[in-house]
Amino acid sequence: MKRINLALQGGGAHGAFTWGVLDRLLEEDDIEIASISGASAGALNGAAVKAGLLTGGREGARQALEDFWSKMGALTDERMFGWITAWFPEPKKASHALEYSWPFMAADTLARLTSPYAMGPFYKNPLRPIVEEFNFDRVCALEGPELFVCATNVRDGKVRVFTHGEISTDAILASACLPTLFQAVEIDDPKTGRREAFWDGGFTGNPALFPMFDPKLPNDILIVNINPVRREKLPVTPQQIQNRINEISFNSSLLRELRAISFVQRLIGQGSIEETAMKNAYVHMIADDVLMNDLSVATKQVPLPSVLTQLKSAGRTAADAFLAAHKDDLNERQTVDLAAMFG
Repeated sequence: MKRINLALQGGGAHGAFTWGVLDRLLEEDDIEIASISGASAGALNGAAVKAGLLTGGREGARQALEDFWSKMGALTDERMFGWITAWFPEPKKASHALEYSWPFMAADTLARLTSPYAMGPFYKNPLRPIVEEFNFDRVCALEGPELFVCATNVRDGKVRVFTHGEISTDAILASACLPTLFQAVEIDDPKTGRREAFWDGGFTGNPALFPMFDPKLPNDILIVNINPVRREKLPVTPQQIQNRINEISFNSSLLRELRAISFVQRLIGQGSIEETAMKNAYVHMIADDVLMNDLSVATKQVPLPSVLTQLKSAGRTAADAFLAAHKDDLNERQTVDLAAMFG
């Protein structure tokens, strides 16, 4: 049995790519998920997987993911955006059409000029009814994979990781709280002894890797990356610039932790510290930067059902390729060249 930790990035509706990756991994009976760390969409995927595993095993987890993403797709207003699905079946074209559509541009402009607090008593978080349907007895259970939900404390700007009984509807909504779209989620936090406001976990831990350094957890950390690290083409339009700012912001915390892991690996390799002194993590990654370079922040914010389906398919394909190339490497060696990444 190969035991792994899963690190699931946030990225709005692009988290459907992670759905596909998880769907494929759950077909492997000899891979055990020991822990899941997730931010935003990664936290939602993680909660669905854990609750599903404890309800109906691997098939239960796959069904829980299917149910969750079906509800996400149902959030899209077909009257405004249904024509995109009909006219532009390819994700790249659908993303561009959505990005320059008048409903999206109007909503994007309004979000930049107003605050979600301006809605007053009419404010509602559209994710709340979906998240409330999770079985939190299972999400918070000591059994099954450890689940770590990452959010950002607005007051001090630090990452807050919720686990076990700390995980609630509000904790998951906090992890997915983009401040331009949603009001901050306020939670009574026993760690600080005060009521704290939280924003999206992607700002400070997308996702946080350090909870998986616990000695009882395996060394292998499999990152499902949905925000492209590299874009060769210079962004020049307002939409392209905003999109790249979003990607850089939401990758920065992950890259910092990966650099730290690389530093520790170098010290261990040089004999400067004993291998048992610090966790010698084996980092793996599943991504599809070609696909994600074709998409934009528009398809992150509007979960077009056709794009969700194709993202799931792409995630399954990427996971299948990873397993074919590196399944035997799990628990044996690292498959991401961190030295080259930060060289």
